[in-house]
Amino acid sequence: MAVPARAHLESLLRAKRLDRTLTTSLPPLDAHDELAVAPSGITALDARLGGGFPRGHLSEIVGMRTSGRTSVLLQLLAAATMRGELVALVDALDRFDVASGAAARIDLDRLLWIRGHVVANPGLCRDLNQRALEQAVKAVTLVLQAGNFGVVAFDVADAPPDAIRRLPFTTWLRLQRTVEGSQTLGVLVGSEPMARSSAGLTVQLTTKQPASGDAGHRFLGRRFPGRLFEGLDIEARVIRARARWQEQCDVRVPVSTAC
Repeated sequence: MAVPARAHLESLLRAKRLDRTLTTSLPPLDAHDELAVAPSGITALDARLGGGFPRGHLSEIVGMRTSGRTSVLLQLLAAATMRGELVALVDALDRFDVASGAAARIDLDRLLWIRGHVVANPGLCRDLNQRALEQAVKAVTLVLQAGNFGVVAFDVADAPPDAIRRLPFTTWLRLQRTVEGSQTLGVLVGSEPMARSSAGLTVQLTTKQPASGDAGHRFLGRRFPGRLFEGLDIEARVIRARARWQEQCDVRVPVSTAC
Protein backbone atom coordinates (compact mmCIF):
# COMPACT_ATOMS: atom_id res chain seq x y z
CA MET A 1 0.00 0.00 0.00
CA ALA A 2 2.96 2.32 0.55
CA VAL A 3 3.77 2.65 -3.17
CA PRO A 4 0.23 3.65 -4.31
CA ALA A 5 0.00 6.09 -1.40
CA ARG A 6 3.28 7.70 -2.39
CA ALA A 7 2.23 7.91 -6.04
CA HIS A 8 -1.03 9.56 -5.01
CA LEU A 9 0.83 12.05 -2.81
CA GLU A 10 3.26 12.93 -5.61
CA SER A 11 0.37 13.45 -8.05
CA LEU A 12 -1.21 15.88 -5.57
CA LEU A 13 2.10 17.72 -5.21
CA ARG A 14 2.44 18.00 -8.99
CA ALA A 15 -1.10 19.41 -9.19
CA LYS A 16 -0.07 22.09 -6.70
CA ARG A 17 3.29 22.62 -8.47
CA LEU A 18 5.13 21.52 -5.33
CA ASP A 19 6.76 18.42 -6.77
CA ARG A 20 10.06 20.17 -7.50
CA THR A 21 10.26 21.33 -3.90
CA LEU A 22 9.30 18.22 -1.96
CA THR A 23 10.13 15.20 -4.09
CA THR A 24 13.45 13.91 -5.36
CA SER A 25 12.35 12.50 -8.70
CA LEU A 26 13.53 15.44 -10.78
CA PRO A 27 14.96 15.15 -14.29
CA PRO A 28 18.54 16.43 -14.59
CA LEU A 29 18.98 19.96 -15.92
CA ASP A 30 20.07 20.30 -19.52
CA ALA A 31 23.10 22.58 -19.58
CA HIS A 32 22.19 23.68 -23.12
CA ASP A 33 18.55 24.42 -22.35
CA GLU A 34 18.16 28.16 -21.70
CA LEU A 35 14.68 27.45 -20.34
CA ALA A 36 16.21 25.30 -17.59
CA VAL A 37 19.36 27.22 -16.63
CA ALA A 38 20.56 30.81 -16.68
CA PRO A 39 24.30 30.95 -17.47
CA SER A 40 26.28 33.49 -15.48
CA GLY A 41 28.67 34.16 -18.34
CA ILE A 42 31.61 33.03 -16.17
CA THR A 43 32.86 29.88 -17.87
CA ALA A 44 34.46 28.11 -14.88
CA LEU A 45 31.48 28.80 -12.64
CA ASP A 46 28.90 27.72 -15.22
CA ALA A 47 30.83 24.49 -15.72
CA ARG A 48 30.46 23.72 -12.00
CA LEU A 49 26.80 24.70 -12.01
CA GLY A 50 25.96 22.37 -14.86
CA GLY A 51 25.41 25.17 -17.35
CA GLY A 52 24.20 27.92 -15.04
CA PHE A 53 21.84 28.74 -12.19
CA PRO A 54 18.59 26.72 -12.23
CA ARG A 55 15.54 28.67 -13.37
CA GLY A 56 12.34 28.40 -11.39
CA HIS A 57 14.26 28.32 -8.11
CA LEU A 58 15.64 30.65 -5.48
CA SER A 59 19.44 30.53 -5.31
CA GLU A 60 22.04 32.55 -3.46
CA ILE A 61 25.32 34.37 -4.11
CA VAL A 62 26.97 35.01 -0.77
CA GLY A 63 30.29 36.22 0.57
CA MET A 64 31.88 38.91 2.66
CA ARG A 65 32.73 42.34 1.28
CA THR A 66 35.38 42.18 -1.50
CA SER A 67 34.63 38.47 -2.02
CA GLY A 68 33.45 39.09 -5.59
CA ARG A 69 29.72 38.74 -4.93
CA THR A 70 28.83 42.03 -6.67
CA SER A 71 31.03 41.20 -9.65
CA VAL A 72 29.35 37.81 -10.08
CA LEU A 73 25.93 39.48 -9.84
CA LEU A 74 26.84 42.06 -12.49
CA GLN A 75 28.12 39.33 -14.81
CA LEU A 76 24.92 37.33 -14.28
CA LEU A 77 22.72 40.34 -15.12
CA ALA A 78 24.88 41.24 -18.10
CA ALA A 79 24.74 37.70 -19.51
CA ALA A 80 20.94 37.74 -19.20
CA THR A 81 20.51 41.07 -20.97
CA MET A 82 22.88 39.94 -23.72
CA ARG A 83 20.47 37.05 -24.33
CA GLY A 84 17.69 39.63 -24.72
CA GLU A 85 16.10 38.95 -21.33
CA LEU A 86 14.62 41.49 -18.96
CA VAL A 87 16.22 41.57 -15.50
CA ALA A 88 15.26 43.18 -12.21
CA LEU A 89 17.40 44.26 -9.28
CA VAL A 90 15.80 45.05 -5.94
CA ASP A 91 18.65 46.99 -4.37
CA ALA A 92 17.75 47.08 -0.68
CA LEU A 93 20.63 49.36 0.36
CA ASP A 94 20.63 51.49 -2.82
CA ARG A 95 24.26 50.70 -3.65
CA PHE A 96 24.08 49.71 -7.31
CA ASP A 97 26.57 51.75 -9.35
CA VAL A 98 25.11 52.44 -12.79
CA ALA A 99 28.48 53.21 -14.38
CA SER A 100 29.94 49.91 -13.16
CA GLY A 101 26.84 48.09 -14.43
CA ALA A 102 27.27 49.63 -17.87
CA ALA A 103 30.99 48.79 -17.83
CA ALA A 104 30.03 45.17 -17.08
CA ARG A 105 27.93 45.33 -20.29
CA ILE A 106 24.51 45.26 -18.65
CA ASP A 107 21.93 46.57 -21.11
CA LEU A 108 20.42 49.19 -18.82
CA ASP A 109 17.35 49.47 -21.05
CA ARG A 110 16.51 45.91 -19.98
CA LEU A 111 17.11 46.50 -16.27
CA LEU A 112 14.41 47.33 -13.72
CA TRP A 113 16.21 48.91 -10.77
CA ILE A 114 14.22 49.22 -7.54
CA ARG A 115 16.04 51.25 -4.92
CA GLY A 116 15.52 50.51 -1.23
CA HIS A 117 16.07 52.43 2.00
CA VAL A 118 17.78 49.87 4.23
CA VAL A 119 20.94 51.17 5.95
CA ALA A 120 23.87 49.12 7.19
CA ASN A 121 24.10 50.94 10.55
CA PRO A 122 20.59 51.97 11.59
CA GLY A 123 21.51 53.03 15.14
CA LEU A 124 18.31 53.79 17.02
CA CYS A 125 16.20 53.43 13.86
CA ARG A 126 16.04 49.63 13.86
CA ASP A 127 12.26 49.55 13.47
CA LEU A 128 12.35 51.89 10.47
CA ASN A 129 15.13 49.78 8.97
CA GLN A 130 13.13 46.60 9.49
CA ARG A 131 10.11 48.11 7.75
CA ALA A 132 12.34 49.19 4.86
CA LEU A 133 13.59 45.61 4.54
CA GLU A 134 10.06 44.24 4.60
CA GLN A 135 9.08 46.72 1.86
CA ALA A 136 12.02 45.48 -0.23
CA VAL A 137 10.79 41.90 0.22
CA LYS A 138 7.33 42.96 -0.98
CA ALA A 139 8.93 44.57 -4.03
CA VAL A 140 10.71 41.31 -4.88
CA THR A 141 7.45 39.41 -4.52
CA LEU A 142 5.59 41.79 -6.84
CA VAL A 143 8.32 41.59 -9.49
CA LEU A 144 8.35 37.79 -9.36
CA GLN A 145 4.56 37.72 -9.63
CA ALA A 146 4.69 40.03 -12.65
CA GLY A 147 6.74 37.48 -14.59
CA ASN A 148 8.56 38.15 -17.88
CA PHE A 149 11.94 38.56 -16.13
CA GLY A 150 14.81 36.19 -16.82
CA VAL A 151 16.61 37.11 -13.60
CA VAL A 152 15.27 38.79 -10.46
CA ALA A 153 17.98 39.64 -7.92
CA PHE A 154 17.43 40.72 -4.32
CA ASP A 155 20.61 42.38 -3.04
CA VAL A 156 20.75 42.65 0.75
CA ALA A 157 24.54 42.53 1.00
CA ASP A 158 25.76 44.49 4.03
CA ALA A 159 22.27 44.66 5.53
CA PRO A 160 22.38 44.19 9.32
CA PRO A 161 22.42 40.43 10.00
CA ASP A 162 19.89 40.77 12.82
CA ALA A 163 17.44 42.45 10.43
CA ILE A 164 17.74 39.52 8.03
CA ARG A 165 17.26 37.02 10.86
CA ARG A 166 14.16 38.84 12.09
CA LEU A 167 12.40 38.14 8.81
CA PRO A 168 10.04 35.17 9.15
CA PHE A 169 11.38 31.97 7.60
CA THR A 170 8.19 31.85 5.56
CA THR A 171 9.55 34.89 3.67
CA TRP A 172 11.89 32.66 1.69
CA LEU A 173 9.26 29.94 1.27
CA ARG A 174 6.87 32.49 -0.27
CA LEU A 175 9.53 33.75 -2.65
CA GLN A 176 10.40 30.20 -3.67
CA ARG A 177 6.73 29.37 -4.13
CA THR A 178 6.30 32.45 -6.33
CA VAL A 179 9.20 31.62 -8.64
CA GLU A 180 8.49 27.87 -8.65
CA GLY A 181 7.91 26.40 -12.10
CA SER A 182 8.62 29.67 -13.93
CA GLN A 183 11.47 30.52 -16.30
CA THR A 184 12.75 33.14 -13.87
CA LEU A 185 15.91 32.76 -11.82
CA GLY A 186 15.51 34.22 -8.33
CA VAL A 187 18.81 35.24 -6.71
CA LEU A 188 19.51 36.40 -3.17
CA VAL A 189 22.77 38.29 -2.66
CA GLY A 190 24.13 38.64 0.86
CA SER A 191 27.02 38.17 3.23
CA GLU A 192 25.86 34.74 4.46
CA PRO A 193 23.35 32.07 3.41
CA MET A 194 19.75 33.06 4.07
CA ALA A 195 17.48 30.48 2.44
CA ARG A 196 17.71 27.73 -0.15
CA SER A 197 14.99 25.89 -2.02
CA SER A 198 15.32 22.13 -2.20
CA ALA A 199 16.61 22.35 -5.78
CA GLY A 200 18.26 25.76 -5.61
CA LEU A 201 21.89 26.29 -4.74
CA THR A 202 24.24 28.59 -2.88
CA VAL A 203 27.44 29.94 -4.41
CA GLN A 204 29.69 31.00 -1.55
CA LEU A 205 32.59 33.22 -2.60
CA THR A 206 35.92 34.07 -1.00
CA THR A 207 38.82 36.03 -2.47
CA LYS A 208 41.86 33.87 -3.05
CA GLN A 209 44.84 34.75 -0.92
CA PRO A 210 47.81 35.83 -3.07
CA ALA A 211 50.98 33.83 -2.88
CA SER A 212 53.85 35.41 -0.99
CA GLY A 213 55.51 38.04 -3.14
CA ASP A 214 52.82 37.85 -5.84
CA ALA A 215 52.66 41.51 -6.84
CA GLY A 216 50.06 40.79 -9.48
CA HIS A 217 47.46 40.15 -6.79
CA ARG A 218 48.29 42.82 -4.23
CA PHE A 219 45.32 45.01 -5.23
CA LEU A 220 42.65 42.32 -5.00
CA GLY A 221 39.56 43.43 -3.13
CA ARG A 222 40.59 47.09 -3.03
CA ARG A 223 39.54 50.16 -4.99
CA PHE A 224 41.84 52.90 -6.21
CA PRO A 225 40.78 56.03 -8.15
CA GLY A 226 41.42 55.74 -11.85
CA ARG A 227 42.26 52.03 -11.75
CA LEU A 228 40.35 49.50 -13.86
CA PHE A 229 40.74 45.96 -12.56
CA GLU A 230 41.15 43.15 -15.05
CA GLY A 231 39.54 40.65 -12.73
CA LEU A 232 39.32 38.96 -9.36
CA ASP A 233 40.65 35.51 -8.57
CA ILE A 234 38.08 33.96 -6.25
CA GLU A 235 37.14 30.58 -4.83
CA ALA A 236 33.54 29.52 -5.37
CA ARG A 237 31.96 26.87 -3.16
CA VAL A 238 28.76 25.48 -4.69
CA ILE A 239 26.30 24.03 -2.17
CA ARG A 240 23.37 22.08 -3.58
CA ALA A 241 20.61 21.95 -0.99
CA ARG A 242 18.91 18.82 -2.33
CA ALA A 243 22.00 16.65 -2.52
CA ARG A 244 23.68 18.17 0.58
CA TRP A 245 27.05 18.06 -1.07
CA GLN A 246 29.54 20.73 -2.05
CA GLU A 247 31.91 21.50 -4.90
CA GLN A 248 34.73 23.99 -4.98
CA CYS A 249 36.38 25.67 -7.95
CA ASP A 250 38.67 28.59 -8.72
CA VAL A 251 37.04 31.33 -10.78
CA ARG A 252 38.40 34.47 -12.41
CA VAL A 253 35.67 37.11 -12.51
CA PRO A 254 35.94 40.21 -14.71
CA VAL A 255 35.57 43.39 -12.69
CA SER A 256 34.50 46.56 -14.47
CA THR A 257 34.30 49.65 -12.34
CA ALA A 258 34.17 53.31 -13.27
CA CYS A 259 36.33 54.68 -10.46
